[in-house]
Amino acid sequence: MSQPPIKFYNFPRSGHAHRVELMLSLLNLPSETIFVDLAKGAHKQADFLALNVFGQVPVIDDQGVVLADSNAILVYLAQRYGQGRWLPSDPVGAAQVQRWLSVAAGQIAFGPAAARLITVFGASFNAEEVIARAHALLKIMDQELVSRPFLVGQEATIADVAGYSYIAHAPEGNVSLEPYPHVRAWLARIEALPGFVPMPSTAAGLKSA
Repeated sequence: MSQPPIKFYNFPRSGHAHRVELMLSLLNLPSETIFVDLAKGAHKQADFLALNVFGQVPVIDDQGVVLADSNAILVYLAQRYGQGRWLPSDPVGAAQVQRWLSVAAGQIAFGPAAARLITVFGASFNAEEVIARAHALLKIMDQELVSRPFLVGQEATIADVAGYSYIAHAPEGNVSLEPYPHVRAWLARIEALPGFVPMPSTAAGLKSA
């Protein structure tokens, strides 16, 4: 019996939404993409707010199971469809993944993601501050990735999926990845995974040349 498609509410330039798009593809799950036009405020309309009261993409509807928040969706997809591959079940492995999900929601969101929001969407963050925060994070990530290929050990997990999108697109927010060879190698390993799909690039920041 074939898997019915998962409804995926997406805005293509959202790194949060790309995490879910990437996970769906890595798991080879059929999906129906529903474009949410953030520029026209579609995420603030009543029908979308009924799916996510916070008015944010992504959202999925898996046969009536409606979930919002990119990291929560990653956990769900990994546990339901990942066959133990993407989210460790042992206490230490699960905790290590959770650590990086927290980084994705914290240091990544307020560093490279915020820097990109300035250049791509005109957000009013302090550029110097968020770029400095991004480099502080990248320096730590580069050091951690010296000793292992992925964020949690030898295999890719949802930690890598959660971290990938905004790190890969950090140059769009004027955050150079040039000083971080281990981070760049990690990005390349994710891009080499079967089923990888990229997030559309934006000609902004260091990518505008």
